[in-house]
Amino acid sequence: MHAMVDVCVYGGTPAGCVAAMTAQQEGASVVLIEPGRSLGGMLVAGIKPRQDCPLPAAAGGLTRDVVFGFGEHPHDVLRAFHEWTAGIDVYFERRVRSVTRDGNRITGIQLETSTPDRWGVPLPASESTPDIDVQADVFIDASYEGDLMALAGVAYRTGRESRDDFGEDLAGVRPVTNWTPLDPYVSPGDSSSGLLPLLDPDHGLPLGAADDYAQAYNFRFYVTTDPAARRPITPPDGYSPDDYELVRRYIAQLGSDLDALRGIFPGWLNSGEYNYQRASLITNAPLGVSREYQDGDWDTRARVWRQHIDYLRGLHHFLSTDPAVPAEFRAETAAYGLDASVFPDTDGWPPQLYVRVSRRLDGVYTVTQADVANLTDPADSIGLALFGVDVYPVRRIPRRDATTGQLGVATEGDMFIGGHLGTGRPYPVPYRAITPKPDDCGNLLVPVCLSATHIGYAATRMEPVFCVLAESAAVAAVQSVRAGTAVQDIDMSALRDRLAERGQVLAWETRP
Repeated sequence: MHAMVDVCVYGGTPAGCVAAMTAQQEGASVVLIEPGRSLGGMLVAGIKPRQDCPLPAAAGGLTRDVVFGFGEHPHDVLRAFHEWTAGIDVYFERRVRSVTRDGNRITGIQLETSTPDRWGVPLPASESTPDIDVQADVFIDASYEGDLMALAGVAYRTGRESRDDFGEDLAGVRPVTNWTPLDPYVSPGDSSSGLLPLLDPDHGLPLGAADDYAQAYNFRFYVTTDPAARRPITPPDGYSPDDYELVRRYIAQLGSDLDALRGIFPGWLNSGEYNYQRASLITNAPLGVSREYQDGDWDTRARVWRQHIDYLRGLHHFLSTDPAVPAEFRAETAAYGLDASVFPDTDGWPPQLYVRVSRRLDGVYTVTQADVANLTDPADSIGLALFGVDVYPVRRIPRRDATTGQLGVATEGDMFIGGHLGTGRPYPVPYRAITPKPDDCGNLLVPVCLSATHIGYAATRMEPVFCVLAESAAVAAVQSVRAGTAVQDIDMSALRDRLAERGQVLAWETRP
């Protein structure tokens, strides 16, 4: 099978759906490619459409007028995305396998099968088979992983930059958090016995240094005790309570504090769904494995995705059965199962792992801490972002207390600076931040894995912002097709005029 269109959108994320609808509205032929079974990404996997937009007036266009109206329940949001895009050609259960180029242009992409398993885990690369070829004049990579970008040979970044790389005082290795006086060794006091499971060795790099870590992923999941909806959380194959010895030692520190124990499981009750509790040394997702996912192949990613599921299964079983856990909390935890009324197609498991960051385009412009702090004024704004610097922990390590020298365990990398409103004033994201360098590619736009530092991305990475940038990317893509120019060479005044006509908010100064 072979498809030829004006615009190919890769990734059925909320941003991908907005991009495809925008391209169609602008008169282009379009195809949307989604590796999974459903559209809507994280907005059908626990996050609510308006949840990460504390100033809704900062979002415009289809994000404000359509996506924000999709409801609060994952069922409603899922149905809304599918009904909204009913007129778009969507290729489900397919992902990009390879890319063909002519000079600095992508001429086509070859897809492969990507059918997830019954719990939503992606198909490993070794089990996929070649499928459709797609040709397009312009491509939009709206995926969480940036695979189209990477396979096209476009430069990108992963991990954390150093403070010196972009002059960001928040960059790189950070002071530890959640330090707790726990012995980290399998045999207490004996470093030769090795670190306990759930710990990373400390790489020892100084504060502000660059490394390859990425912030934690997790599921935004729902639990219930209702027998009609409850799906048992069973232990993984090969379960051993020894794998949770660090949890046992942490519980000994917490004692019978039920609120603190609930920080481990289910975690933080965010907006009906449970999220990672960053104030707890140990919570509902593993640490340190997201760095393997971000630039990994689908064999690696399938393993990491499954690792998140199996960690949660094992944690639940440990907390439900181990005699070291207070009896009241054991009973409370054992009563919980996954709520299959929310995610019926995957036995209650969310269909999307929350991939908070993976690859980041190394584009014409890089969004940095200075942009987040409103210290820049780019002339090519295509939408606004407004969240604070929001980073979940990247690793859990042994660490001696700086004052007493006592050995313990801590998390590192956690930041929530500026709160939900950041500086209190939305900041512009320039068109150049979704645009590869001209020599890298002249017909690709990247509104999700946009060009930003670890710090810049940590504030910009919210679903409403991705949707705003995707609408602008699609308008730019259609203008590129019509003008026969590279995406870097479109008429910026014409683009911004058309975005304003579509209701995009390009500068906060124009708002009341």
